[in-house]
Amino acid sequence: MSTIPEKIQQVRLQIDNACRACGRPDNSVQLLAVSKTFGVDAIAEAAEAGQRAFGENYIQEAVEKIRYFAEHDAWKDQGLVWHCIGPIQSNKTRLVAENFDWVHTVDRLKTAERLSAQRPAQLPPLQICIQVNVDGGSTKSGVAPGDVAALVQQVAQLPQLQLRGVMSIPDVLPDFAAQLAVHQRVKAVFDDIAALGLPQLAQWDTLSLGMTADLQAAVQAGSTMVRVGSGIFGQRDYGSPR
Repeated sequence: MSTIPEKIQQVRLQIDNACRACGRPDNSVQLLAVSKTFGVDAIAEAAEAGQRAFGENYIQEAVEKIRYFAEHDAWKDQGLVWHCIGPIQSNKTRLVAENFDWVHTVDRLKTAERLSAQRPAQLPPLQICIQVNVDGGSTKSGVAPGDVAALVQQVAQLPQLQLRGVMSIPDVLPDFAAQLAVHQRVKAVFDDIAALGLPQLAQWDTLSLGMTADLQAAVQAGSTMVRVGSGIFGQRDYGSPR
């Protein structure tokens, strides 16, 4: 059975191969290790292998991990970066604002306003991606593609946030061509926002798109950040993290 460091190496090789296959340079796609439901030992093992960016879905669970690493001398200066990639309830915005570095799931102005107001002044601005519901599913989170520009222009005015790009979680699709087509729709949204030329979008550089099963199609479509969980940590146990 492969170890976590071996799996990270394999995923990075997969990313590099996907980049080369479509003529993109190496190191143009960041690996975000999705560590939800996995405990601090697994995260530490990944960090020891050089992984620095971690994605978490469950706010309270994530905050406990973030504080654990912040309070241990061996890790506090190692540059771990924490990304919130799950839905945010109103009563959890303060925890997110105070503890995370990135949020990928902003899909309404109210959430963004609360995150900005609750972000401690001594911390850098919270890095924000707008979640796009590219499939149009009524039960899915995210903004309809046609509504992204209006939300971006509103969020861009908030002082403690820095807009970085868009994120999407398309439905699982059966083949590469279908995956690529839906990812290209998200890339078109990303490009349309970049074309607005807003001064607040000077760091509009992140397309958070693709997971273990559709990584190659996402990279070909232009993803700059892929989210891989089971491909690194193995199958999840949805009990308490160890």
